[in-house]
Parts: sequence; C-alpha cells; structure tokens
Amino acid sequence: MKPLKTRHLMITGMLLTLLAPLALSAAEPEDIIKYRQNVMKAVGGHTSAAGAIVQGKVGYKADLADHARALQALTRDIPALFPKDSDFGETKAKDEVWSKRTEFEKAAKNVKTKVETFAKAVQGGKQDAIVASFKDMGEGCKACHKDFRKEEK
Repeated sequence: MKPLKTRHLMITGMLLTLLAPLALSAAEPEDIIKYRQNVMKAVGGHTSAAGAIVQGKVGYKADLADHARALQALTRDIPALFPKDSDFGETKAKDEVWSKRTEFEKAAKNVKTKVETFAKAVQGGKQDAIVASFKDMGEGCKACHKDFRKEEK
C-alpha cells in the first residue's frame, strides 16, 4: 500500500490535470493564477518526492513511476497555465512569460521533453539512466525558472 501522502499528491496532480481544460475555459484570471500556482506546487512536490527516491534518501522505489507519471501529466501543457490576462497579482511569473512567449513556450517544451525522458528511464529501471535524466529534468526546470520566474525574496 502506498503512503497516504504519496497517493494524495498523485491524485491531486492527476485531478488538476484532468480538470484543467474546464477550469481554464470558464475561470476568472484570479482563479487561473491560483490554479496555476497549485499545479506548480504539485510539480514541485512530485519532483521533490522523486528526488528523495532517486537520491536514496527514502526507500519508496515502487512510487517513483507514479511520480514520473504525475509529472508527465502536470507538465503536458505548461503554457496553457499562463493565458493572456493572467499576468498580474500575487504571482511569481515574470512579465517575460507573456512578452517573450515564443521563448517561454520553447523552455516549457524542453521541460516536458526532459520529464518524458525521465519517465522512460524510470520505466527502463536502470539506475544510472534514472539519475542522469532526473538531473537533466531539474536543469530544465531551473533554466525555465531563471528566465521566467521571479526570484524568491
């Protein structure tokens, strides 16, 4: 049986992904921003949990594939989380998300590709490939954050 926290993160991530199209089509910009923040928190949670497993800090190896699948679902279309008119308020998104949209979409696609590679490595089960692809995925996330996310204060 999976730990409750792991199942909760996985279920939350998948529900957010499944409901995204409906939520974004009828939502107010403030609601879209909050939704986006929750999705990004879920990405961070799954990435952190996967990292703890990959680094051998915890022994939940059976859960790694679940985290990889959740990350695939959550990063499927990152640009859709940043629609026009959602560039205000309490957000960590830089203006460049909208003013340099092509670059942002390229960075998001790069993250999606790296997540896919990580998920395939997890399926393959070879530890060296898992570690390398996890590191590469992290670098993709950092690169996107560097250019498109405000720094923490």
